[in-house]
Amino acid sequence: MTEDQKLGILDTIELRLTVEAGSSNITIRDLLKLNVGSVIELDTLAGEHLKIRANGTLILKGEVVSISETLGIRVTSIADADERACERG
Repeated sequence: MTEDQKLGILDTIELRLTVEAGSSNITIRDLLKLNVGSVIELDTLAGEHLKIRANGTLILKGEVVSISETLGIRVTSIADADERACERG
């Protein structure tokens, strides 16, 4: 099998992309109080880039864009090895 054929096999593997806007720590008591219209404060500042992960690993950063009637993410940077390492703790 050639290198191109080996790489071609990878083309069909699906990854789950997730976009992280931020996080918050709350108590179970506060969680139970959440209702329609409740606001959860995140640890991310307005205008900060969103984190885009592939199978849980930070790979990109981006910003929200509107595409017709749906939302999308515009990639603004590629996470380097140092950023990925910091994300793992």
